Amino acid sequence: MCTKEDRTTYGNKEKSPVQMYSRLLNLASSALAEKEFKPVKSNFWEEPCQKASVWKPCADKKNSEKIEKPEKSNGYIMISANGGLNQQRVAICNAVALASLLNATLVLPRFLYSNVWKDPSQFGDIYQEEYFMKVMKDTINIVKELPSHFKSIDIEAIGSLITDADITKEAKPIDYLEKVLPLLLRNGVVHFLGFGNRLGFDPVPSTLQKLRCKCNFHALKFVPKIQQAGSLLIRRIRKYDAAHSMLDKQLLGEFMPGNPLKMNDPTTGPPRYLALHLRFEEDMIAYSLCDFGGGEDEKRELKAYRESHFPLLIERLKNTKPIAPSELRKSGRCPLTPEEAALVLAGLGFKRGTYIYLAGSHIYGGKSRMHPFTSLYPNLVTKETLLTPSELAPFMNFSSQLAALDFIACATSDVFAMTDSGSQLSSLVSGFRTYYGGGHAPTLRPNKRRLAAILSENSTIEWNSFEDRVRKMIEEGQRVGVRGFGRSIYRQPRCPECMCKFQ
Repeated sequence: MCTKEDRTTYGNKEKSPVQMYSRLLNLASSALAEKEFKPVKSNFWEEPCQKASVWKPCADKKNSEKIEKPEKSNGYIMISANGGLNQQRVAICNAVALASLLNATLVLPRFLYSNVWKDPSQFGDIYQEEYFMKVMKDTINIVKELPSHFKSIDIEAIGSLITDADITKEAKPIDYLEKVLPLLLRNGVVHFLGFGNRLGFDPVPSTLQKLRCKCNFHALKFVPKIQQAGSLLIRRIRKYDAAHSMLDKQLLGEFMPGNPLKMNDPTTGPPRYLALHLRFEEDMIAYSLCDFGGGEDEKRELKAYRESHFPLLIERLKNTKPIAPSELRKSGRCPLTPEEAALVLAGLGFKRGTYIYLAGSHIYGGKSRMHPFTSLYPNLVTKETLLTPSELAPFMNFSSQLAALDFIACATSDVFAMTDSGSQLSSLVSGFRTYYGGGHAPTLRPNKRRLAAILSENSTIEWNSFEDRVRKMIEEGQRVGVRGFGRSIYRQPRCPECMCKFQ
């Protein structure tokens, strides 16, 4: 539980507790108290549909569409990926596909230093370089560095520097063949600076899709330092030696939990935990332009943050008619508060004693915002409360490496709950659980528009009705189906290029 005051990192600015749905919160508290000692359990600990288990991982299997590595390379592709851990991961996988498309040799990707993330980590600090190159060696050429005769060339001067302004977001393969291939053939090298989400998901040849899946789900292994700390984290969350799952094996490698810890009460069976990615950071809520019930002080604070960090947003607002915060909320464009997340979990039947791992944990408003959540669910832990300062020390000031620990804890959880389906971490974690979960790794995705409509009835809705509507909302988000056209292959890998379906 979060009792180590000096090591909890919800946020810096502590204020009076803020509640937007006091009546519902009281109803939830009464319902949880009534159910706590009853044998009835939530049915959201399991995936609801057997159809999920017929899909098996196979992006690494050889088939008739095997990509042959070209005998002669057209040149070298350099990638400088921006963003945090998850944006970088997407960039790496897209770069692999791009190298194959252009018959090019990929230089091991570099990560740009960001004033936001403030993390100097490079590829080898997060992922196993030799393993990555070994897994991908049959399909593309990868080198750690440019050959010496290219190192003295001014890539920008010869016109081979390509920025996001040169390639549109979600670009199609033809865009690269027409714009980039001629440069590659002429100069022998191209450098994508700030390369991120610049390759669309459709229409893309199935061989390239398969490469992206192989890279994401098989080639990118965390370095032993991260695996070892992740294993320690998981062992302390679970409090026992769990049966090793495919998710454990892929993420922890040889550091899978070993000897079991002594359980507090062996009669209750092995404990389970829910991981929650609660996206309620200051930058996100400031950018949303929503009202979160914190009064004039909160409005002034978020306005000042926007003016300091989002100058382009401020300019845009000057030339457009503002949308009322109530309309933003009604349309599902507001981040969920910790209070709203707790109400959803209560509506789904998760008991008060549920063990919850909170990913990220830099919550705007700190404990004042978390108070409604912890009043319903006190068994809340973070990596900062589970690991000692000395165990965390090697990762401090390396935000991407800390994010990797959250990735592991979320992906291997018994249930993963997100509050924003557009988040890269939530998308990649849910895709990983789909790929390796074998139909036993449920993910909970709220529909923010529908939830806003339910919560708008806070003053009148009965708790039974609230439960029914929240459960239907989540159940509809758990439907099993093939990846839709244009949808992320990293988030929705159920498709022939990534997974095989066995009837």
